[in-house]
Amino acid sequence: MTAPFEPTPLTDAQYHQATAAVLARIESTVDRWLQDDLIDIDTHRTGGLLELAFDNGSKIVINTQPPLHELWLAARAGGYHYKHHAGRWRDTRDGRDFFEVLSECASEQAGQALRFEPPAA
Repeated sequence: MTAPFEPTPLTDAQYHQATAAVLARIESTVDRWLQDDLIDIDTHRTGGLLELAFDNGSKIVINTQPPLHELWLAARAGGYHYKHHAGRWRDTRDGRDFFEVLSECASEQAGQALRFEPPAA
């Protein structure tokens, strides 16, 4: 399927740096929420795969796909593929922002409003 935008070409090094920043940002956000006693979400990271486990047993999985230069998100709401475009990760089907969709999925699965923000550029 063709993305509704032209992905920004990245070298392998740029791709790895960008996806590492995304995963680190998600982990630091969840760590802050745990410290602030906002919500209890368990994280587990193996290489380029990050799992977010919620109290109700549901999970969100974020996975890097280096050969495709994509970032994948799997949640109860469905599976999504993202490509880099102009400094953001955009859904290959509808162009929606990764952090917007992650926030919606996490909020739905947690039963409370949660907001993830992208790493600083």
